[in-house]
Amino acid sequence: MLALQISSMKQFMNHLLVADTFESFLLEEAVIGTACTFHIDGHVNQEFFQGDEDEQEKDSYEFRPWSKVKGLCFDLIKGKRTPLFFRFVLHLMPHKAAALLEKESCDVESCAVKALVLNIRYDGSKAILTTATALQTFHMSKMPDTIWDKALRRFLEAKGIAYEELD
Repeated sequence: MLALQISSMKQFMNHLLVADTFESFLLEEAVIGTACTFHIDGHVNQEFFQGDEDEQEKDSYEFRPWSKVKGLCFDLIKGKRTPLFFRFVLHLMPHKAAALLEKESCDVESCAVKALVLNIRYDGSKAILTTATALQTFHMSKMPDTIWDKALRRFLEAKGIAYEELD
């Protein structure tokens, strides 16, 4: 697990809520505390899309793509006052996670990795990003964690998102 503190909140929030930086992620959960607390469950309700063949194909994931819900999150956060807190649980899209693990010659098969997770927590003053790896079953290897941690660092650096590593 990796813990990183974001150095520039304004820049990071632009990347998160406006730019397409996090388009390769799915939203598992969002909790946003403003005048009241909003909870968003990112699980896709397939029944909602019945009869709409095009939309059903696009939403073949368990969770909703971040690109489809970031506007709603932006609307809940924007305003004169900063939110009291927020928490986002994002998953790297499964095909991208599998490609990353295979590219890095991971010793755990990609089908054994349920998700590469990015947790984003804001406490009113700072944002902390933490990584996690969800496995289908127990494995002794920590290689998927190491690969995900390194990939996230590279991703943030490539996007120009400044951070400090926490112990």
